[in-house]
Amino acid sequence: MKITKIIIGILIATSSLISCNTNEKADGYGNFEATEITISAENNGKLLQFDVTEGKILQKGDFVGYIDTIPLTLKKDQLQISKEIVYSKSKGVLSQIHVLKAELKTVHISKNRIENLLKENAGTRQQLDAINGKIDVLNQQIRSIEIQNAPVVNELKSIDIQLEQLQDQLQKSNITNPVNGTVLVKYVEPNEVVSFGKPLYKIADLTTMQLRVYVGETQLANIKIGQEVTIKIDAGETMKNYTGTISWIASEAEFTPKIIQTKEERVNLVYAVKIDVKNNGSLKIGMPAEMWILSPTLSEGKGV
Repeated sequence: MKITKIIIGILIATSSLISCNTNEKADGYGNFEATEITISAENNGKLLQFDVTEGKILQKGDFVGYIDTIPLTLKKDQLQISKEIVYSKSKGVLSQIHVLKAELKTVHISKNRIENLLKENAGTRQQLDAINGKIDVLNQQIRSIEIQNAPVVNELKSIDIQLEQLQDQLQKSNITNPVNGTVLVKYVEPNEVVSFGKPLYKIADLTTMQLRVYVGETQLANIKIGQEVTIKIDAGETMKNYTGTISWIASEAEFTPKIIQTKEERVNLVYAVKIDVKNNGSLKIGMPAEMWILSPTLSEGKGV
């Protein structure tokens, strides 16, 4: 009889412990996310090379492909020829200006000489007036030629601007990966014709994942930015633990998202919280997880 009572007592104690364990609830529930960036084409043309595969890890600055640049190269060559033709027209005009400026320099030397003679009463005022008149004529001739040459100069500037634009387009025909990350989705294949703004692939840095959870107003006093919390994910029949750091807490409340808990809980006002978690390769975008502000009494498994 005593043995029976002892067994019954053990069973009751065990069931109460299990009941306590079962009643433990996480402080927040949510899903993992990452900053996803869509890389788009910056030029129009045929995609001649595209070395991107889903799941591939790319580094910032990696060359991943290029768009056909032959039409742009031909247009650039055509503009170079046009520039040479226009410049040849301007060259003759510029040579006239150089000749006139050289003559003007000589006249100024003569003027200085006459002014020195006047100081010594060895020259005449008429000589000075004549030389000043010649200077005025030369300046007018230079200004007239410069006015005639202005349209040619503007045309050369216009061609230079077009060449710079073409060079920019040629550079943008080379597809360079802008950030470190893993390719999530590939949208195009080599030899497809792409247009400006067409998505090529989507990439995200998965080394650190963000868990977005929602907490009630009463829990705000227990959390702060920079605080470490325990993150738990399903791992078969057990749970795997990770350490996370709170990186952001919403400043305004919102209604609980529909994916969270029961209908009654969804009408409550909650605050969104983001937690950074180092990824060992097991964490995926969209994976559900739990946040525990204080680690549970009974540990259910340790994550790597």
